[in-house]
Amino acid sequence: MLLAMNFLFAFGLTFVYELRITQIMAISIGLVRSSLVRKYWMALTGLFLCSFLVVHLLGNLPLLMEDRESFNSYAHFMTNFPLIKIISYGLYLSIVLHSVDGLLLARINKKARETSYVQYNGKANASWSSRNMAILGTLTLVFLIIHMKSFWYEMHFGNIPVYTNSNGKELKDLYSITVAAFEQPWYSIFYVFAMMGLGFHLWHGFASSFQTLGINHAKYTPFIEIFGKGFSVIISLAFASIPLYILLS
Repeated sequence: MLLAMNFLFAFGLTFVYELRITQIMAISIGLVRSSLVRKYWMALTGLFLCSFLVVHLLGNLPLLMEDRESFNSYAHFMTNFPLIKIISYGLYLSIVLHSVDGLLLARINKKARETSYVQYNGKANASWSSRNMAILGTLTLVFLIIHMKSFWYEMHFGNIPVYTNSNGKELKDLYSITVAAFEQPWYSIFYVFAMMGLGFHLWHGFASSFQTLGINHAKYTPFIEIFGKGFSVIISLAFASIPLYILLS
């Protein structure tokens, strides 16, 4: 019931978010008026978030090994170590900037296509993931809101049971909260679906970020594109395997 309420809350918040996107942009990045600068922000924040995905995945691997102690130690470290807490603020800001810039650029690009091209064949000019980056990004945003409400908020402000590790230290038992969430079929299915969306988003976005930053060379670009596609598949499948493992086992 609580997770269902989180789901509805996330969709409602995202709806309001998109309705007020112009006002948010004026407040959040009023100085960044150039679409080129926004693209740079998109690329930089996107690559930073990619690095976070790797760290977050490594921290979640104990769930596949049913290692309560390692997972709770990871959660405790991520929420209490001073340097990590500082970096987390940069992470939150990156999510906001990446989301806002992405939606605004999608609107700008849509207007440009409508006014600048008499005939626009999306299938001929861009891949499916490229044409639907805004939709994929919105799906990922909805997922992030639900995910953070279900786990991040509970870890910081909820009443989580306490777990005593092998060293006799009491830690918040986020492991039990996470497993309980993934044991609910609807939540695990939604999580897997969101990871598919994330995979498609990364499929285009990873290599595109390097091109935006001017890192575009005949010698290196093919490798970046291949690496980016491999990264998108591995990250999305690895994250999706966690709820499926818990649900099916």
